[in-house]
Amino acid sequence: MHASQLQERLSQHSLFADCSDDVLADILMRGNCCNFTRDDIIIRQGDPGDALYIILSGLVRISMVASNGHEIILDYAENGQVIGEIAFFDHGERTASAEAMSDVTALSLSQSAFNTIMETHRDLGLQLIKAMARRLRLTNTIVESDRAFTSGPRLARYLLRLMLADGDDTGRLKLKLSQSELGNFVGLSREQINRQLSSWSDNSIIRMDAGYLHIVDKQLLFEISEAAG
Repeated sequence: MHASQLQERLSQHSLFADCSDDVLADILMRGNCCNFTRDDIIIRQGDPGDALYIILSGLVRISMVASNGHEIILDYAENGQVIGEIAFFDHGERTASAEAMSDVTALSLSQSAFNTIMETHRDLGLQLIKAMARRLRLTNTIVESDRAFTSGPRLARYLLRLMLADGDDTGRLKLKLSQSELGNFVGLSREQINRQLSSWSDNSIIRMDAGYLHIVDKQLLFEISEAAG
C-alpha cells in the first residue's frame, strides 16, 4: 500500500486525515499489518495501551462495561478510523474493548515506532492535537443531541449514522443488529426500540430484509431526527 492509498481510506475525522504523504509513508513503513477474523478481540478493556490501530478494512465494534456491569456500545469503527488512541497516548489502561464484526485488516503502531515518527516529523504533534480537538467537538455534539432528543429522534439519528456510504442507494445499515444490540448503542430499552421500529415499518419509513434494516424514506427519517423532544 502507498501513502496515497492510505490517505484515500482515512475517514474525515481520522487522527491522521491531515497528514502529509511523507508522514503516511513513514506510518506504513513502521507499522505492522494485522489480520483478525470475526469475533476476535482486537483491544480488551483494562489492558495496557501499547499500540494503536488504523482500520484498513472491515468493521469493529467498540464497547465498554460500566461499573454497574451494563455494556455500552460506543461506536462501530470502519475503514480509516483509528482505535486505541486514548490509552496509547496517556499510557493508561484501555477504556473500551474492540471486537471484529467481520474479517478485519488493520495497521498497528507500537509506542517505539510512533515516537520515532514524532521525532522525524516535528509538526505531527500539533496536527494530532487539532484532530483530537475536532473529535472531542463531535463527541460533545453527539452527547448534547442525546440529551436534547427523545427516543424517536434519538433512534433516527443513530440509524442515519449506521447507514452505508453515500454511494449506496439501498438504505441498508452497515451490519445486522439485534434490537438489544441497537438498544445498547442508542441507550434505549429493547421495548422502546421494538415499538419505534414497528411504527416506522408500518409507515414505510424502514423495512427489514434478511436480517438487515433498510431505510426506505431517508428524508423523512432525517426530519424525525431533527424534531425537538
